[in-house]
Order: sequence, then C-alpha cells, then structure tokens
Amino acid sequence: MGQAKMTKTDRDAVITKNGNGPLWSPDRVRRDRSSLHHFMERAEVRAGQEFSDYDSIWRWSVDNTESFWDLVWDACGVIGDKGATILQDGDRMPGATFFPDARVNYAENLLRRRDDAVAMIFRNEKGEERQLSFNDVYDLSSQIAQALHHAGVGEGDRVAAFMPNTPETIIAMLAATSLGAIWSSASPDFGVQGLVDRFGQIEPKVLFAVDAYYYNGKTVDCLHRVAEVQPRLPGLQCTVIVPFVNPNPDLTGLDRAVTLGDFVAPFVPRDMYFNRVAFNHPLFIMFSSGTTGIPKCIVHGHGGTLIQHLKEHQLQCDIGEGDRVFYFTTCGWMMWNWLVSALASGCTLMLFDGSPFYPNGKTLWDFAEKHSCTLFGTAAKYIDALKAAGLRPGDEHDLSALRVITSTGSPLVHESFDYIYDAIKKDVHLASISGGTDIISCFVLGNPLSPVWRGEIQGPGLGMAVDAFDEDGKPIPAGAGSGELVCTKPFPSMPVMFWNDHDGAKYHAAYFERFDNVWCHGDWIERTNHGGFIIHGRSDATLNPGGVRIGTAEIYRQVEQIPEVIESIAVGQDWDNDVRVVLFVRLRDGVTLSGELADRIKAQIRAGASPRHVPARIIAVTDIPRTKSGKITELAVRDIIHGRKVKNVEALANPEALDLYKDLPELKA
Repeated sequence: MGQAKMTKTDRDAVITKNGNGPLWSPDRVRRDRSSLHHFMERAEVRAGQEFSDYDSIWRWSVDNTESFWDLVWDACGVIGDKGATILQDGDRMPGATFFPDARVNYAENLLRRRDDAVAMIFRNEKGEERQLSFNDVYDLSSQIAQALHHAGVGEGDRVAAFMPNTPETIIAMLAATSLGAIWSSASPDFGVQGLVDRFGQIEPKVLFAVDAYYYNGKTVDCLHRVAEVQPRLPGLQCTVIVPFVNPNPDLTGLDRAVTLGDFVAPFVPRDMYFNRVAFNHPLFIMFSSGTTGIPKCIVHGHGGTLIQHLKEHQLQCDIGEGDRVFYFTTCGWMMWNWLVSALASGCTLMLFDGSPFYPNGKTLWDFAEKHSCTLFGTAAKYIDALKAAGLRPGDEHDLSALRVITSTGSPLVHESFDYIYDAIKKDVHLASISGGTDIISCFVLGNPLSPVWRGEIQGPGLGMAVDAFDEDGKPIPAGAGSGELVCTKPFPSMPVMFWNDHDGAKYHAAYFERFDNVWCHGDWIERTNHGGFIIHGRSDATLNPGGVRIGTAEIYRQVEQIPEVIESIAVGQDWDNDVRVVLFVRLRDGVTLSGELADRIKAQIRAGASPRHVPARIIAVTDIPRTKSGKITELAVRDIIHGRKVKNVEALANPEALDLYKDLPELKA
C-alpha cells in the first residue's frame, strides 16, 4: 500500500498549544491516500454502508467482528490458508477462537520480499552501521533454519535469545519460527537469575547469545553469564554465540557452544520451507515484568500476532512498502516484536542498540535524518528526557521524511505533546499508543484520519471493543472520570495460553476474574469528549487517599513541570487507617529539596490536579527503580516502604535503587 508524502497543507492544521483546536489534523490528500481510507472503501462494499470517519469504521469493526477480521486478512495481504470459519465461540472470553481452520506461518509473511532493496539498517552507539538487503535476510534465515533443523529443532521446540537489537537476532527468530519452533528473547543487560527465571521455565533447546555489547561508552561482557546460565536450563542442547564486539570470541568454559559462522557453515542458502501451522500455534513467549514474583510466561500465536500487527502498521500507522520504521527498544520489550513485524508490510527496519544519549542526545535523530526515517517510535520517558535536557531535534535535523512519531511505555503527558510539536516537528502525526506484553499489541492508539488533541490517545484500535468500567462493571461516559480499561469482545492477539498453566487458571485470573467474560487489563483509563483516551497509570498502582482513586500519571504530569525536578514516583503508604500519598523526586544536580521547592511542588499539584493529589510527604532521592524496559516500578517502591520484600529484583534494571527507600525516617511520622 503506497504512502502519501507530507504536503505544505498539512502544516495548516497545526496550532499553538494555547489554541482551542487539535494540535494536528491530516489534510484531505493525506486522508484519501491513506491505507485506512482504501480499507474503508472495501469495507463499504462488504457492509453495504458508508463510513464517514474513524469512529464509524471503528464501530463497524467491533459490531461485526467476523466481517472485520476477514477483511483485514484480505486487505493486509496475509499469506496462508484462511479456512472457511473466521470466528468460533465468539461470545466467550476466554474461549473464542479466530480462524480455527487456518494454516499460516509468521516467518513466511515477514520473508515475503526477496530483492536487493534495503531490509535492515543497523547502527550501534559508536556510530558504526551496516545494511542488509531483503535477499541477505532471506539467505541467512535459510541457513540458520537448516542449521536449527539439523540440531533437532522442530515444531513446538523453544529457541531463546540473549541478544541485543541486531539483524542476527531478527533473522534467528525468523529461522526458528519458520520451522514452527517457539521464540523467546531477553536483552543482554539481564542478570543470571533474571535469565533463569525466564528461560528456565520454558526450557529452550537452542540458545542464541552475544559475546558482549556496548552501552554508554562501555563494553559489557556476556559470556560469563552465558556460562552460568547454561547448566540451569534443562534440555539445552546447543548455544550459538553471535560475535558482536569480538569477531573471534573465546568460547572456553561454555558447554556445547559454537559461533554463528560455524553453526551455518555447512549449509548454503536455498528456498525455505515454511511450516504452516494452526492460527493459534505458539509463536512467541513473552514475560511479565516479574516485579511481584517469577515472571508469567505469556504465549502468543502465529496468526493473532501477525494479523494484529499488520492492522496496526498499515491501517493505524499508515506505513507500508518503502517506509523506514524505527523503534527504540530492546529484545526484552514487546515493541521489538512489534517492530520486526513491519517486514510483513514491506518496510525497511531501522535498528539501534546502545544508549540513546551516547555520545549525546542527538544520536537517534542523526540516525533518523541520515536514513529518512518515516516512523520514529520510542518510550514516553525518552521524550521527557529530551525535553528536560533542552534538546530541540527539529532545529538541527532534516526530518522532512518523518510522518509518524509513536510513544508508549508510560503515559505521554500533555506538556510532552507540546514539546514534540514545538521542538521536533510541527506537522507530524503524533500517536501515543498503549497496550502491552499481554496482547503484544495495542488497545488504544493513533489513526491517520482523526485529529490529535493535546494529551490524548486518538482512540481505540480497530476491532478492539475498549471501554472504561467503574467498580460495578458499568461503562463510564466520556468526560465523567476514570475507570478500568476493559475490552468487551474477543480479539485475535489475546494470549494463546500461559506456559505451564495447564488448566488455564492463571490465565483466567490475570484478565477475567474482575468482570465476567470481559478482559480487564489493569490500566486506569479515561474516555475524553473528543473520542480519545487518557491513561492514568496501572490500576493496581492507583492511590486511594480517603477512598478516592487517583492515577499516578496525573501527579507526574504536574510535578515534571517543575524545572528542578527530573522525574518522580508516587506511591500510597498505609497510614492511620487510611492511605497517604508519598512523592519521591529526583532533582537536578545542585538542587536540594527546600521547603520553598516542596511548597511549589504541592501548589502545582493542587492547581493542576486536585487537593486530593497533593502528597503528604515529599522526599528527594538520587535514583528511581525501573524495569528493563524503562518503566518505573511503583509496586516495588510500595513494597519497600512497607517493609515487604520485592520478590524478583532481577527484573529491575537498577535494583540497587531500592535501598534508597528503606527505613526512611520521613515515613515514620
């Protein structure tokens, strides 16, 4: 599906942050050239009705589940055998089954192109780059698939990776999944226990690992951790070391290990055999954050992952062949899986591994400019960090090719919307998106037809019956407050199962215990009068002072407008038969938490949120604990201040930060 370039008229829709209209709206040319517009024309033929805007096509998509996903299969070009039935037991959650007769292979869809165009552009933090064509990717996938088959890997076997975000990681995944094997990956910053907690549960037959990696100007060895992990993975038969730092890594001390070059040396590229499996055949095993115990192993299927990503890429983000797609992610975050699926739409992947601020904050934007990035994806915290550093990428870089910026990982606050349109690009489609590892996709996200309003996610995803429920399971009208994010109808990318959850009890408890036959996601969400949504954080981390539920994101939005504050984390402390709000702030160098500063923080929160949001205690800290994917860990901090043990510190990127919250005298009075 071809894409329209930005035109001068797009800029006419951009207004200042003080205006009363949207920050951005697509012009008619862009709307009419979008893949979603063409999809709507096909839907009109099938449905026998007209669709005038996004809301009308969304409404049809959730009221006509079978017809919608049937059309997505056709319009987005799924390769496979569809079968006669689109949805079976569609009134059951869990229990609904999409495309029960279909046969499909995820890797076959991603390896559909075999030509000399650029498929992947890789850059490390040292600025070193290399490119692979679609032919290069196919050929190496073929060799690794043959080598895996020779090593005894077949349908249902697990292949794991302890790897950075490199082309070889993606290609190894494609090779494994082409056979019907199940892929799971973790980033190379995981410690030994974190890897064992994850891979030990799924017992991979083959492990791909890197010799070392670069981060923030340092070289970090991985082989000693591989040596410690190997004997703790039952059933591991082979470890493939991918040279990244040292072209000839020393494998001494490793058991049954071989370099990637030696692994594939006996095999020459040839036409691949793609094992077409059932629509729900396991494809990926993802892991929950693990901050409250051993991570849950969430299994996603070939068909559900593929069709949901095709829909989100082509219809929601309006990308396709010829576009260059970047996401700042590691292989331990679901956005890596989302990124690589863009190959199925013919896109070129832009891959980066390392610190986004090494050697300076221009690193990712230099990469985007040089290779004419079309879609730039990142975490909201990265945008906040750019803003805090006073950087203005749009002033120093040619971003004329950039059409879409996506942000996820945590809520993108209103002021960050302003920053993007002021300091990065005035005529960009900014899509704040939210979903999760649980669904390997999005519940709410952007679309190319609707305006972007300050601080709001544009709307629910097509086919996603998203709503906000109160405590009694009743829908909350737009503008009437926040509630639980729910989805009232099934969708293809619901997990196939949890690993080793033989009776489905853990799966049911995770999503369906709160409301019968309704997916309850655990996010605190508000529907806006524009038809959009605002995420206020995790509902299990909401604060309840005086019995009033408060989303932590509402506090962060106000606090981070204070120039002296870099970032903050808010938790509830049980106190005097109630809950009081405690706010921890990380301050700029040289700044101390004076009484005057504390009063200004409280005044900002009171004026910008409500008196209920004002913390009872404000405490300065030098670090805030976060997960490997960069999310702050409110639950871990809450456990620490109550004297409870954090069950799985291996899930944290900086577990030493927890010590800053222990036995604080400020919390004893």
